[in-house]
Amino acid sequence: MAAAARLHGIGDLRVEQVGSPPAPGPGWSTVAVTSVGLCGSDLHWYAEGGTGEVTLDQPVVPGHEFAGVALDGPYAGQRVAVDPAIPCGACEQCAAGHGNLCPDVRFAGHAGLDGGLQERLVWPSELLFPLPDPLSDDAGALLEPLGVAIHAVGVAHVRADDDVLVVGGGPIGVLAAAVARRTGARRVVVSEPLAHRRETALRYGADAAWAPDETPAAVEELTGGRGVDVVVEMAGVDDAIATAVACTRPGARIALGGIPSVPLSSFPAAPARRKGLTFAMVRRMHATYPRAIELATTGLELDALVSDRFPLAEAPQAFAHAVARTGDKTVITVG
Repeated sequence: MAAAARLHGIGDLRVEQVGSPPAPGPGWSTVAVTSVGLCGSDLHWYAEGGTGEVTLDQPVVPGHEFAGVALDGPYAGQRVAVDPAIPCGACEQCAAGHGNLCPDVRFAGHAGLDGGLQERLVWPSELLFPLPDPLSDDAGALLEPLGVAIHAVGVAHVRADDDVLVVGGGPIGVLAAAVARRTGARRVVVSEPLAHRRETALRYGADAAWAPDETPAAVEELTGGRGVDVVVEMAGVDDAIATAVACTRPGARIALGGIPSVPLSSFPAAPARRKGLTFAMVRRMHATYPRAIELATTGLELDALVSDRFPLAEAPQAFAHAVARTGDKTVITVG
């Protein structure tokens, strides 16, 4: 028997004893989970019972930001980060190299596929990435949100000398700002309602961080009325999209990466049309683990984002704490 935290309904997360995972088949490995980061989407599932049009229809073990130790397979005995998305490998999108757009992708902690908040699980060996010695287990778990940030900056087409605004200063937004800086952006600024997260954004290299009601005027002053070249939105609310539209120059690009609680989002269409803005949607990440490991071992500090740690036995308390958003990243240690 092994322990797992299973979500049964809104606010109903139970630490239970479950059976041991099956023996891995060809191409799969057993992983002893060590660290799991709680993502904003996990908190939507916990507090609201779903994200957008996807709802919780059966109990599931959450957790898609996780690392562990491979117990068998090609990486036996090594610490590994785990890519949580399992594309089908056979559809048109997979064949074209866009596994993140696979319509039949299976994702840890969603739609009946149990995720990382358990002591053991089996996972495709090709989705395991050995961790270099300098990276902690927590950093290994945070390679997933760093990967989302890398993909978002890529979708946004951030170029050298761009002025970049990140709307939403949670962990992924902070990491997106740090990645944009390393991509060569001239100035990177952040809009975030929580003061402690604005401070975190500044520690991670943002030139400035403002509350949302201050942001449009501050951007206008910073850019001499021109507006920013690129926005990476990571808040998932309509007000964030409106801020993005208000702060851009004509011809700018907005990458929408925030996950809303409801199926529909709206934005100020008239100014967006007049400016000729381009909107691009960010779907998780795409083959980003090697780049994430490179960044995490060359100066982009992940451990400093972890503000709170809980053991697996206290997973319900961890979720309740994380929902309050009084810190940055909450991590649950397993095993």
